[in-house]
Parts: sequence; C-alpha cells; structure tokens
Amino acid sequence: METLDLIYRDEHCVAVNKPAGLLVHRSEIDRREKRFAIQMVRDQIGQRVYPVHRLDKPTSGVLLFALTPQAARSLSEAFGGGRVRKSYLAVVRGVPEAQGVIDHPLSEELDRMSDARARQGKGPKPAVTGFRRLAEVELPFAVGRYPSSRYALLEAYPRQGRKHQIRRHFKHIFHPIIGDTKHGEGRHNRFFRDHFACHRLLLSAVELSFPHPASDCEITLRSPLDRDFLRVLEQLGWQKALPTGWMGQQERGRG
Repeated sequence: METLDLIYRDEHCVAVNKPAGLLVHRSEIDRREKRFAIQMVRDQIGQRVYPVHRLDKPTSGVLLFALTPQAARSLSEAFGGGRVRKSYLAVVRGVPEAQGVIDHPLSEELDRMSDARARQGKGPKPAVTGFRRLAEVELPFAVGRYPSSRYALLEAYPRQGRKHQIRRHFKHIFHPIIGDTKHGEGRHNRFFRDHFACHRLLLSAVELSFPHPASDCEITLRSPLDRDFLRVLEQLGWQKALPTGWMGQQERGRG
C-alpha cells in the first residue's frame, strides 16, 4: 500500500506532506487518475477523513484533514474566517521587490468539465497575497530577449484560498512561478526542464498554522521540501536562504 508522510495526527485531525502531482480528491479534471490523497490517507490510518482545504495537483506540501464532522466544521470555519495562516515557497521569473502585497481581486476560475454546472459570470472576489524575497540569482543564459535571466526565491502567504491564487497573483505582477504550465511562461519552464531537470511546479506549502478544533490552541505544522525542489534550490545556490525549520517537519502548539 502506498503511503504518505504523516506530519501530525491526533484524534481530531491529521496532516500529511502531499507530493506534487497528487490530486486531493477525485475530479473531472483528470478522469484517468486513480490516486487521491483523501483515499490514500483514509486507507493509511484506517478511518474516514474530511478535507477542509485543498492544494492544487502540482503543488506539494502541508495538507490537513479533519477526522470527525465536528472537527471538519470547526476547521472549515477557521479557514473561512481568516484564522489560518499559510506560507508557501515559490521560485519565480525575474526579481520582485524585497517584500510586497498583491491586492488583486480574482474572478472564479471554472474548469470546463468539473465546474460545468457552476454559475457563470460571478464577479471578482477579494484576494490578497503577501510575499518576501529570500534569494535571487542572475544566470548567463538568454531565455528571452535579454542576454541573461533572473530568478528569485520567495515566501508567499495568501490571506484567502482562491483557486490558483498564488499562481495567478504572481502572473499578475509579471513574475510567474516556474513550472506553471497554465499561468506561467513556457520558455522559462523549458529552460528549467532542460538545465535543471525540473519537471514540476516550484510551489510548495511549507507551513500551516491553525486553531486546534478541540482546544483552540494554535498549531503550526511544517512540511519538508521534496528532493526535486531541494535539488533545484541547491543548483541555484539557495539552500542557505531557507529559514530554520523548512528543511524538516515539526509541529508546535501555543496556548
């Protein structure tokens, strides 16, 4: 039986490190896919699990499930009420400012098959993503019209959970995430595939803080970066730019 790395588990919730390329649950987006995180975690721990948030299929990192309907309701309210903090690592094209906030409302992004029955034409909803730059590099390769190419390692923290929010926001400020085949830049994606053997989206949910559904104490979970992501960072000379704790997993609680 294929298993996922458990980051945290108690009688109320469980968190795993979702690998890139794994769907959270069955979807019309990929009818041929037979592997789903919700099913794998259920089989692994031997009990039903309840999804309370989602990660895109190409995004890796901390994925939280509730273990009871009561915990699911509490955690869903925490996500919806802005009581959950999320941190992501991303590699982007170009070098943004040292830190900033992207305040750009997003219209609902519907999939032709999975959202066929959803109401069309909804107005944009508020979406805010903060970020800070952790490292940058200039490489002597002409990927576009310039003789060299620049890239940056960012920490991003979205305040909402709109579909593809981080990916769409960095595209909006002209710093698309490397490996993003929908919102990214094909030439730079190909460059990373050819020069760094990178075949994934360079976006990972590295930290999740939430109020525990029973005690209301804050729990912070961290997920280690996978080998492929770390290898790219090492090739770019960025391994020392990662904050303490992001190379491994841990959790902590505060009353």
